Amino acid sequence: MDLCSSLLASCLSSSLIKPPQLLTSSLITNSIVPNCSGRKRRPRHVLKASAGPFSYQKFIHFALDETKRRTLLIPSPLQEKYSSLTAMDGTTELQMLSFQAPKMRLLRSLSIENEAIKILDLAVFARPEFDAPIFCANFFTTATMNIIVLDLNPLHDVIDQRNYKEKYFKRLIPLGLRYSELFPWGGKLTSESLKFFSPIVIWTKFPPSQDRYDCLYSAFKEYYQAWLELIAQAPEEIDPSYIKSNREAQHKYLTWRAEKCNSIITMFEQINIWASLKTSLISGPTYLNSGSRIPAMEFLKG
Repeated sequence: MDLCSSLLASCLSSSLIKPPQLLTSSLITNSIVPNCSGRKRRPRHVLKASAGPFSYQKFIHFALDETKRRTLLIPSPLQEKYSSLTAMDGTTELQMLSFQAPKMRLLRSLSIENEAIKILDLAVFARPEFDAPIFCANFFTTATMNIIVLDLNPLHDVIDQRNYKEKYFKRLIPLGLRYSELFPWGGKLTSESLKFFSPIVIWTKFPPSQDRYDCLYSAFKEYYQAWLELIAQAPEEIDPSYIKSNREAQHKYLTWRAEKCNSIITMFEQINIWASLKTSLISGPTYLNSGSRIPAMEFLKG
């Protein structure tokens, strides 16, 4: 099963079709979950009722701050056109950030947040002169479930191209193994999907838990710092054929994502979680930006 299809199936079978509850003290219970340090487990609070208190904004802020420490970020034309928008219901916020850098073709994040749902889609592409992996963070949070994909997606096939695998992932295997002990495997993947994921991919599903959120933030920081190190050390290609190959590989990756993840967009209409917006993402909830109305699909296409 593809990741996006699994996300859709999990959400359709969950209690998301019911109105989300707000967090109250009676809905906080003790549970034992893993901690990031690897030390002995201990009882910790688990949030069971609402996606509301949690936010992915600090993930975005960390990525931007860490990148600015290492290189010069320049807003892309998309960033100048769109930034922070609020849906007409007054509670759902969509934020889009888009930057470029000397070695980065595009750093792009899209976040959608309200009390019932949190979504983060953050990706960073190297310029085609570099064959570095694609940083990918796709996080989906509701009151009952978190569906997570965190990876350095290989630009070229790590199954058939062993040299590429050793070049970028050999040193990162311990990092992936450490977090694989903390996050359960999310389920089967198709052979087609496996080609786009690295040996250190975190593909997982888990119920709301502050400990797991802390571990996810720790993983996000380490994976992103690892990607920044890779791109900093990546040699620049000058052979036009290699540059063309890298560009085509990025296009192939984006085409795969567009084809396989289209179900995520239609999911919102089917589970009715955006009922307050009076429309689905297909026709597009309307967002306000500088007094003008903009359909949501403009951002999803980016």
